Amino acid sequence: MTIDPLTFVGPDIPSAGDLRNCIHCGFCLPTCPTYVATGHELESPRGRLHLIDAVRDGRIDATARVLDHLDLCLQCRACETACPSGVPYGRIMEDARASILANAPSDQPPTWRLRALALRQVVAKPRVLRLTLFPARIYSATGLQSLVRRFLAPRLPSAFSRLESVAPDLRRRPFRRRGNLARPAGATARVALLTGCVHGEFFPQTHVATIRTLAAVGAAVVAPPTQGCCGALHSHAGDAEAARDLARNNIATFEQAGVDAVIVNAAGCGAAMKEYGHLLDEDLLWAERAERFAGTVQDITEFVASRIDQLDRSALGELDADVTLQDSCHLAHGQGIRDAPRIILDAIPGVRLEEMATPDRCCGSAGIYSAVQPAMSADILEAKMTDIEGTGASVICTANPGCTMQIQAGVRRRGLDAGVQHVIELLDESLELGRNPIGLGTIPAAPAEHAEAR
Repeated sequence: MTIDPLTFVGPDIPSAGDLRNCIHCGFCLPTCPTYVATGHELESPRGRLHLIDAVRDGRIDATARVLDHLDLCLQCRACETACPSGVPYGRIMEDARASILANAPSDQPPTWRLRALALRQVVAKPRVLRLTLFPARIYSATGLQSLVRRFLAPRLPSAFSRLESVAPDLRRRPFRRRGNLARPAGATARVALLTGCVHGEFFPQTHVATIRTLAAVGAAVVAPPTQGCCGALHSHAGDAEAARDLARNNIATFEQAGVDAVIVNAAGCGAAMKEYGHLLDEDLLWAERAERFAGTVQDITEFVASRIDQLDRSALGELDADVTLQDSCHLAHGQGIRDAPRIILDAIPGVRLEEMATPDRCCGSAGIYSAVQPAMSADILEAKMTDIEGTGASVICTANPGCTMQIQAGVRRRGLDAGVQHVIELLDESLELGRNPIGLGTIPAAPAEHAEAR
């Protein structure tokens, strides 16, 4: 299929200035998971930038083959960290996808259009999302999921087995609370928590741990009821208009909350919200507000690490655990935050951090990537799991729900005796142990996945 006309259209055409910043040095090549996996130039950031530039100038057609090369990109942004010229690759890729989606013929919808439709009509609508997840909750609650994983998974076709292994366990009660969530005595800050779209449905315990930890460092916590999806998945899928609508809603909602900071415990969501300024830079009514709002967004590890001295260290229980940290791509590369999660882990008594060889290499999750590119996602995960195994860690910490799901799948596939948790969950374990010093304070190798959120 050829997109007609042959060049990008719409308000999101990749900037020629951004594209021409690439000096083709190749520093990005060894950091790109898809290039490492394939060795193909067109599966590298440099190669994809060349394709985007050629389509933009009308030198090549935006054929299905060209789009496939773009579609295989994880948008992990490791290339941005490696690039000596400061090429904003993530922005270029999102703009390119948005331009393609805006120009796709409606009678022959590409895969990207179908994804955008699902994200608009399901993920961004809480009631529809809950209804859609109901069969999955039954699948988990009846024990069928455990039976399938124990007895049938090895016999399923590889594609189905991979997809099932990434599915979260939904036996926990979802987190849907709004309003005032924590009012610690003597609070020195008031913050708002982004509860997100799927995060509270898949990992409610992360929200609970976040609220308790924020209270422990002296922050009152609210969750404005009219907040919604951050739009990160929509931007990645090329649906910039839906992402803009979601951004405007969140900006207005959090402005009215009157808080010192907007706290996000999903690295991908935080990266997207910190870039609302670019997303709405052509909207005269919202551009300035978006830029100002973006400055209030902080990752939970960023906020807690900056206030770690306000934490009563004597209140922390000792955890006997060898821990390794997966630097979530949109935290390390998208937001440039690497030290904060390590500062938090270093503050937990008994935690021994065992670094991977490449802790900031993508795990292959990348939003919906594991569902739409399962084969490449699985290859990238295999490399990551080998790296993880080499640390000998019994606890794998992340800072993003997608990473947690993906690495949990890798742990199951390899039969490892290891648990996967958000960094803040581990800190909350220590705080809870300090409050209730029962037992030896040893983290179990595989934390129970089915306990109710506290």
